[in-house]
Amino acid sequence: MALIINDLCIACDVCLKACPNKAITVGEDIFYIDPALCTECVGHHAVSQCVKVCPVAACVADPAHRESKDELQKKYEHLKALKAA
Repeated sequence: MALIINDLCIACDVCLKACPNKAITVGEDIFYIDPALCTECVGHHAVSQCVKVCPVAACVADPAHRESKDELQKKYEHLKALKAA
């Protein structure tokens, strides 16, 4: 499933730099993860980088965007193909 950033976010921006898919952007008060771009780092890393680097544990699973590892892998491959085109 894609991840979301909750209201624990302190807008430190470490997640922004860590995201290999550039799925994280600056929101009004906190950062935002685009579920269409979030693969939970599948295809890049074994562990979600935003979760790993967040100092306040604000990056959590998004219950509105449940995806299996296979679906995340397919999304990664689709995004990779779009970049190559």
